[in-house]
Amino acid sequence: MIKVSNPIMFGDKKECVDNDQYDISTMGSVANVGLIAQKAEEYGSHPTTFEMAEDGKVTVTAEDGTELMSFDVEKGDIWRMSRAKDIPIKDWVRLAVERASIEKVPTIFWLDSNRAHDAEMIKKVEKYLPEFDTEGLDIQIMDVAAATRFTNARVREGKNTISVTGNVLRDYLTDMYPILELGTSAKMLSIVPLLAGGGLYETGAGGSAPKHVDQFLAESHLRWDSLGEFLALAESLRFIGRKHSDEKLQALTEALDVANDGYLDNNKAPSRKAGEPDNKASHFYVAQYWAEALANGSNAELAEKFAPVAQALKENEAKIIEELLAVEGKPADIGGYYHPDDAKAEAAMRPSATLNGIIDAI
Repeated sequence: MIKVSNPIMFGDKKECVDNDQYDISTMGSVANVGLIAQKAEEYGSHPTTFEMAEDGKVTVTAEDGTELMSFDVEKGDIWRMSRAKDIPIKDWVRLAVERASIEKVPTIFWLDSNRAHDAEMIKKVEKYLPEFDTEGLDIQIMDVAAATRFTNARVREGKNTISVTGNVLRDYLTDMYPILELGTSAKMLSIVPLLAGGGLYETGAGGSAPKHVDQFLAESHLRWDSLGEFLALAESLRFIGRKHSDEKLQALTEALDVANDGYLDNNKAPSRKAGEPDNKASHFYVAQYWAEALANGSNAELAEKFAPVAQALKENEAKIIEELLAVEGKPADIGGYYHPDDAKAEAAMRPSATLNGIIDAI
């Protein structure tokens, strides 16, 4: 189903104000498919943003001299042209359909037919959607207000939704919804499929890293939450698995999914305070849950290999945590702030001889 929505249909109530805060234990999630490739919808400091030196007119012309559009401007105005490229747009539509097929949830293009740029984007979306298999999928086009109300209503009902946006909204939504649901965008994962077939995986909240490093150097306590990296590892394995059918790879991926679920269900995120479990302990628990999932998994070879690992990690849990906490509150020497020494950094991050022995013996 492909439908262009009228924004009036959802009314104008302020959903969050009227209904109080979300219940993080039941609320739904919002994944985003963003238009980024080849600077297709770039924003910020780019070559089509200008401050007008005088009153006049800005014109946009094609290579053959045809005037595409013009705008009256005044001195001091900030004028910006938003551009989008055809190949990335088509791939963006393809990715939206692919994600809709995987998730089987409503997939919304956040585009406003009353905005000139969006109106042109809608033409592209409607042109390319028929080239992909959308049978049985709920794919809609809504303006920002309607899309927000529709999505937030589903979030409150515990239902998941996919947003499909340009780069500016992509940047906003991939921070907003994880913060509403999890309290931080550090727990967010961006999967970036590349046009040539590869993939990039990005986690959030990198701006907090300097404070984390400062604390680690002073107290050997790293409060950085690596959930994004754990999820990225799972998605990397899944990405490879789609290209190369392999039972072991599938089993590894499924077991890591279980481990990541265990990490969240048991709240093994790092504490902010020295003397309490930090990032080192988080990695231990993911390793333990992963080994347990492999030991109980369907692949007999991996189950046999990791059963003793899982048992050793479980039996030595108290000792390992004790060894990890023993270094807390003491300065860490990693050989440099911007360019740490790998050997020193490894020693600082792997202070449990018991855990090291189990892992190194695999």
